[in-house]
Amino acid sequence: MASLLITASNMIITPAGSPTRVLSPGYVRVENGVIVEAGGGRPPVTLGTPDIDLEDGLLAPGLVDLQVNGFYGYDMVDADETGWHTVVSRLPETGVTAFLPTFITAPVEVQAAALRRTRDLIPNLPDGTRVLGVHLEGPFLSEKRKGAHNAVHLTDPEPGAIATLLETGLVKLVTLAPERNGALDAIRTLTEAGVLVSVGHSDATADQVAAAADAGARKVTHIFNAQTGVHHRDPGVAVQALIDDRLSPGLILDLHHVAPKVAELVFRAAPGRVVLVTDAASSAGMPPGTYELGGEPITMPEEGPPLRADGTLAGSGLRLDEAVGNAVRIGIDAVTAVDAATRVPADLIGRPDLGRIAPGAAADLVWLGPDHRARTTWVNGQKVYGGGS
Repeated sequence: MASLLITASNMIITPAGSPTRVLSPGYVRVENGVIVEAGGGRPPVTLGTPDIDLEDGLLAPGLVDLQVNGFYGYDMVDADETGWHTVVSRLPETGVTAFLPTFITAPVEVQAAALRRTRDLIPNLPDGTRVLGVHLEGPFLSEKRKGAHNAVHLTDPEPGAIATLLETGLVKLVTLAPERNGALDAIRTLTEAGVLVSVGHSDATADQVAAAADAGARKVTHIFNAQTGVHHRDPGVAVQALIDDRLSPGLILDLHHVAPKVAELVFRAAPGRVVLVTDAASSAGMPPGTYELGGEPITMPEEGPPLRADGTLAGSGLRLDEAVGNAVRIGIDAVTAVDAATRVPADLIGRPDLGRIAPGAAADLVWLGPDHRARTTWVNGQKVYGGGS
């Protein structure tokens, strides 16, 4: 469809130079996959009859997830072509229109091979969620805060390793522990290469995290999980994430990884900086059972996130639309909740053409029902999931 006119009872809009807000009602006009007009009220009669009229719920920008280890039974690091096709074509069911597949800790040469394999797969993927690049979560992490990562493969970010991982140009985000030897130099190298650096799986002090931000780090991976926290005499990663305006704390809002009141604290302490992520594992979207994360088994229980055999949390089974709904349910306003899953991550990853309803942006949209679950999803103005009238 070259053109598309959608009217909505409620619509989130991000005007140029203005804060994100809700229009009730609103409309958006799309031409050739790009938003050309968005405004409040009913559309001018000169635009003709709307193609789609959304009488309830909320029309929002497509959701952007910067941390997806896997979904629908597939672990992204070693998924075959069928697995990639499945995840890309089905993630729109969760409202996600762009994502970073996340490869967790492995030997550098194994990660490099996975990157090359991914590079060759991407051109042949079907219509669906955009692949924005790859997030490497490790192997430059702290043994003390390894979480579900294999400690055998953890190592320092030596210049040769960084160069090897940058060869394909696919790496867009790297999570590392800034206290490791050579980490600050690695942050500078990655930042100069256009890679977003996130502090995570780290035993660092707040001062060490501030030094990482000085070197170019701009994100903190899943705040409060696998990192030093808030202590009145020994401030750690979480403290710096909350007080440093340069850092955007990622938050897994499944209400298991972080308690509701602590999640509220994160939103209150870091307004406009919070990034909702799923950290979804291959078990996401699947029934209880045994799956894999980074080549090792995890168990998806009847309730709660997947676990390693020792009880360690191993990613999540969260949907990003569900995270938005959870934010609203704990008292976060809808605009802030949606922004944390759209505009904030898009801007952070250097994609201001995504994550917003505004002229010039890509027509990646999601109709969220009153329960904030995705009903219809569009990428480039093309419906890739659901009904829609």
